[in-house]
Amino acid sequence: MTIVVGYVPKPEGRAALVAALEEADLRGESLHVLNTSKGDAYSDPGYATEDDLAEVKALLEESGVPYELEHRLGDQAGGAADILEAVERLSASLVVIGIRRRTPTGKLLFGSDAQTVLLQAPCQVLAVKAG
Repeated sequence: MTIVVGYVPKPEGRAALVAALEEADLRGESLHVLNTSKGDAYSDPGYATEDDLAEVKALLEESGVPYELEHRLGDQAGGAADILEAVERLSASLVVIGIRRRTPTGKLLFGSDAQTVLLQAPCQVLAVKAG
């Protein structure tokens, strides 16, 4: 089976990647790393640069865990939809996401990709906070 991890080049994304690598090694499963953007802005801080991807690939290669790295422009539905689509497509056993602290008002006004994944994923979800 496969573990899907939603990666963003931020502390919470790095924490999710490390946790997903640990889980994949523990379970003897492969890892699918997903980084997408809606592509509706000139610059998306969640969309990994070539330098970010080089860092991710180095960590993945060092781990010895079999992996796939998916880096693409998604549709207008957003990151949560892309993660859920990958989970369904790959029949994932686990999805790992990084979360950040937000106020209740912030969650109410802006929604939350993390909340969507937590509520709609058809498999277990591991939510990781950055150190």
